[in-house]
Amino acid sequence: MKQQELGAFEEIYLRYWKKLYSAAYKRVQSREISEEIVQDIFTSLWLNRHEQSVDKLSAYLFTAVKYKIINYLEKEISRRVYVEAQVNIASADNSTEETILLNELTEALEKEIEKLPPKRQQIFKMSRQEHLSIKQVASNLGISEKTAENQLGKALKVLKLNLKHFNFFALALAISF
Repeated sequence: MKQQELGAFEEIYLRYWKKLYSAAYKRVQSREISEEIVQDIFTSLWLNRHEQSVDKLSAYLFTAVKYKIINYLEKEISRRVYVEAQVNIASADNSTEETILLNELTEALEKEIEKLPPKRQQIFKMSRQEHLSIKQVASNLGISEKTAENQLGKALKVLKLNLKHFNFFALALAISF
C-alpha cells in the first residue's frame, strides 16, 4: 500500500470490510453509524498510508474500530445529556435567579454566535440548534465531514473561552459538546 498500490488497498478492503462492519454493528446497533465508522477507518488508512507502518493489520483495524466506537458513544452520550438537560430546563420550575442567569447566558451565547464567521456560525447552528450530525451538516453544506468537525470544534472553543465567566454548569448546558 505504501507504493500507492490501489490493488493492495482493494484487497484489504474486501478482506476486512464485512468483519469490521460486524464488529461495529454489534456495539452501536446502527447500520448507518457502523458503515460510517468502517468507511472512516479505511479512508484514514488510505490517506495516511505513507506516514504509518502497520505490522499486524488485523489488530490495527479492529483497534481502530474500537476507538471509533468509543468516540461515537462519548459524543452520543453528550448529545443525549444535552437534549435531556434542555427538556429539564424547559419543564423545570426555575427560581427567579436561575431564570435571569439562564436568560443572560442565552443572550450572551447568541451574541457570541453572531460574532463567529458566517460558515462556522452556520455549522454550529446546524449541529447544536438543529441537532444534525456532522455527516448531515457536511452533506447539507457540501463540505467534508472533517471540515465540518474542525469548524464546529473551533466554534465551541471560541464560545467556551468567551463565555468562561458564566457558571460552568450553565455553560455546559448551553453549548454541550
